[in-house]
Amino acid sequence: MNRRRKSQNPESLSSPSTGSPKSGEPLFLAVGRLRRTHGVKGEIILEVMTGFPERLRAGRVFYVGEDHRPLKLLSVRPHNPYLLVSFEGYPEVDLAATLTNQVVYISTDSLPELPEGEYYHHQLLGLQVIDDTGHMLGRLEEILETGANDVYVVFQPDGKELLIPAIEGSIQSVDLERQEMTVKLMDWT
Repeated sequence: MNRRRKSQNPESLSSPSTGSPKSGEPLFLAVGRLRRTHGVKGEIILEVMTGFPERLRAGRVFYVGEDHRPLKLLSVRPHNPYLLVSFEGYPEVDLAATLTNQVVYISTDSLPELPEGEYYHHQLLGLQVIDDTGHMLGRLEEILETGANDVYVVFQPDGKELLIPAIEGSIQSVDLERQEMTVKLMDWT
């Protein structure tokens, strides 16, 4: 989850298909993927998929696998570029091995509130994008993190992609209730 003026990627790469019936937002967001075990004390390598690895703290409950099984994180320590973690109820290598290649999630309920005008990526994905004259441009399907600013990938009805930089002056408004984003297209000529 990188700090961006107009959007936030809370837990990076992807989220499960499970969605909230009321808001359409996912119930869980991926924060990492468990790889292989390490040692004999139940530690397992966690590939971090979040911009905020400091939130992966011992004592917190995370949700593991497709069934989102709640597991309490017992320990966390660096193992560059990964983390070594252990979970309550998995004190030895054989038990921890059953968790390999599973995704670790957090509940979207546990995400902190953002300041006015900032959004998590999962809130923006799927929005209908219109220009400042009211013309429908398409649907926001992907967000590219370029380092300088995010770039919104809008799929147009004709199948073409439109790239919109998430910069001041380009993004006019975001209305989550109406599921719309209004943009001002830049004339680069």
